[in-house]
Amino acid sequence: MPTAIEIFKHLPKKNCGECKHPTCLAFAMQLANQKAKLEDCPYVSDAGKQSLAASSAPPIRLVKVGTGKATLEMGDETELYRHEKKFFHPVRYAITVQDTLIGSDAASKVQKANAMRFERVGQIMALDMVCVRNDSKDTNKFVATAENVSSSTELPLILSSEDPVAIRAALLRISAKVPLISAATKANLTEMAALAKEFKCPLVVRESNLNDLADLVAKVKLAGVEDIVLDFAPGNLKDLIEKNTIIRKLSVKKTFRGLGYPMLVNAPNGSRGVTMGLISTMKYGSVVVFEELPTEMAIPLFVLRQNIYTDPQVPIQVKPGLYPIGNPTENSPILFTTNFSLTYFTVLGDIDKSKVPVWLQVVDCEGLSVLTAFAAGKLTPEGVVKDIDKSGARSKSKKNVLIIPGMVARMSPKLGELTGMKIIVGPKESSGLPKMLKSLE
Repeated sequence: MPTAIEIFKHLPKKNCGECKHPTCLAFAMQLANQKAKLEDCPYVSDAGKQSLAASSAPPIRLVKVGTGKATLEMGDETELYRHEKKFFHPVRYAITVQDTLIGSDAASKVQKANAMRFERVGQIMALDMVCVRNDSKDTNKFVATAENVSSSTELPLILSSEDPVAIRAALLRISAKVPLISAATKANLTEMAALAKEFKCPLVVRESNLNDLADLVAKVKLAGVEDIVLDFAPGNLKDLIEKNTIIRKLSVKKTFRGLGYPMLVNAPNGSRGVTMGLISTMKYGSVVVFEELPTEMAIPLFVLRQNIYTDPQVPIQVKPGLYPIGNPTENSPILFTTNFSLTYFTVLGDIDKSKVPVWLQVVDCEGLSVLTAFAAGKLTPEGVVKDIDKSGARSKSKKNVLIIPGMVARMSPKLGELTGMKIIVGPKESSGLPKMLKSLE
């Protein structure tokens, strides 16, 4: 990576601020630290772009699969450890539809893939892709299955076959969806690279030996294909975690471009496949292709992914404000909680269980939980009153009752003094809210 001064020489020196940095030198320093992108500057000359593009590119290439709203991004990572910054593009989960399945079985599998959606702390967790695999070795069956799947789902596709003839026949029908082609090997490299270039689709390159894999990648690039996904075909769990880590370290720490691409793992059926999915989620995988993914196995995977791919320095938050729960009226009480998503949705669920209408005031505590916010001085009586006044909560509820979390019971005297409301100390755990709210009716 060039130094800030070397980068600065290629910048327009306009100090216009359109890159969201005050000066070109400040922008150059951010580029040198990989905290900005060259395209953020609208005035870089073509010569400057050519000089800086390769050196300023992220250590792991950004690869896109799919088209339109269904486009998925993978790669473009800059960190080895999550706490250093954050990981940007979560691992993608795909389910396999074999072309040996009869029509109804294949259709049922696609329907399950479309329906695999869950909500947690206000975020939707879902399956990302569908892989069509040529198990039959029959080109016509493969093409027919690919067409049927393509017409039955909006999810991006993976076309899995080492037969260039079958891949070409399928691409002639569904190339508009920009599927991921899997896979180029030593035996079919020339033909697969030509297909990827012709149809402008990203290409998986498969080889178990990392040195040979880097050589194949170099040949694919010489053929004119830039969007590459690596598949080192791990033989066991030890192989998976070791090679995932080696590739990430070489790419991020050594800026070795030969392996600086997203990684795909084909996971077998059963618990071993789920374990491979877990390891890939925790250790740098970009795509995991499952044979099957039952709901009871999908949910833990999705939750793990959600936890890893959130910004560790920015808690998941909901918007502060007044939320009506269960069609409250002016006779309904006011409760407050913090804007940490997990706290909010837990409290929301417990209020819903009570069937008692309430006004829920979400207080801005910078995304911290109740006790953490209180200990950090982010949750204060003055702050609660400020947010209540801002939302107009007291004009909505004439009951003049404010229920506060039991964890911050010591706030009750001051809140009563500042608001003139009757302060009721709620339970320490929100699971006690249903019983308490019903007792107040």
